[in-house]
Amino acid sequence: MSQHLIVETSPHIRAKESTRSIMWSVVLALMPATLWGVYMFGFSALVVLLFSIGSAVGFEALMARVFKREIKRTLLDGSAFLTGLLVGMNLPPELPLYIPVAASFFAICVIKWTFGGLGKNWMNPALAGRAFVAFSWPGAMSIWKSPRSLAKLDAISQASPLGETKTLLVEAGPSGATSGEILAELGVPATNIAHNISEFFSNIGLSIDPYTLDLFIGNVSGSIGEISAMLLLAGGLFLLGKKIISWEIPVAYLGTFALLIWIFGGTRYGLPLFSGDVLFHLFSGGVMLGAWFMATDMVTSPCTPIGMILFGMGIGIFTFAIRIYGSLPEGSSLAILLMNTTVPLLDMYVRPRRFGQLKKKERTTA
Repeated sequence: MSQHLIVETSPHIRAKESTRSIMWSVVLALMPATLWGVYMFGFSALVVLLFSIGSAVGFEALMARVFKREIKRTLLDGSAFLTGLLVGMNLPPELPLYIPVAASFFAICVIKWTFGGLGKNWMNPALAGRAFVAFSWPGAMSIWKSPRSLAKLDAISQASPLGETKTLLVEAGPSGATSGEILAELGVPATNIAHNISEFFSNIGLSIDPYTLDLFIGNVSGSIGEISAMLLLAGGLFLLGKKIISWEIPVAYLGTFALLIWIFGGTRYGLPLFSGDVLFHLFSGGVMLGAWFMATDMVTSPCTPIGMILFGMGIGIFTFAIRIYGSLPEGSSLAILLMNTTVPLLDMYVRPRRFGQLKKKERTTA
């Protein structure tokens, strides 16, 4: 018998991925959208990101010391850096700097460490931090800076596209116009490049609204890291290709949300059924950031494929309901947090049978 056997406890199946490699891969996937946000909004956006990341890392070190964990190991795994980055990406590019610090404090100290640290939190820390400051300082959290592409506008006068359309619905009621038409009526300009691309497609028989193109590229007001649907989609596909995330949650989320918008979204604007502006709603707000980087958080999402699909569908339903019929212009963050609370139930009721386990009916008849 060999004298070189190694006896260890489970798990015996090992993977090449580690917590550290996964966290830093997600950070890498977020970099294009992050850098685009900094480019479009300027130095103030960079400062907000630095404060949110720096405070998250600082609070992580503090809590590691309080709970007597190895500080160096805790910081190098990248989880605190990623949480701070996501907090900053979900914030407006110009706001008092105590707000990103408060958001990171709530994310790290309250949501993450009060439940035991990495892997023990029951909701997404970054989204919880954003929700905390959104309800604590709603005024500061609703001031949006104009992007570089629309620099001729006042520095902080332009509302987000979702905010513009929701405001018109509240003040004037349904207008029978699409989202792009509403923005045009309000005098919100689309960029020249969007008009040029739209004209090119119209010449070959395709009609694409220039506002939709601006949303896809990222030439709009909004939170720092959520404005470019194109770069967020590219980052999500990168994670999908590396098998860090799976397809079930983002596909179920985006598919359910798009279907509901297509069927019922237009009715809110005085249009008939099956006339919702799907692309406008998919590319605006935090849907893309939430679908690829927030809802797919391994700790706060279900373990089974069926559970993931139900989880994604639930987020899509809540996002649709909040955005279209609620008082808030956006719904992605709250929808994900609401569905985070259902994960224990989903894992309990959709877990697969163990190999060789009989169904209930089979046990009673045996």
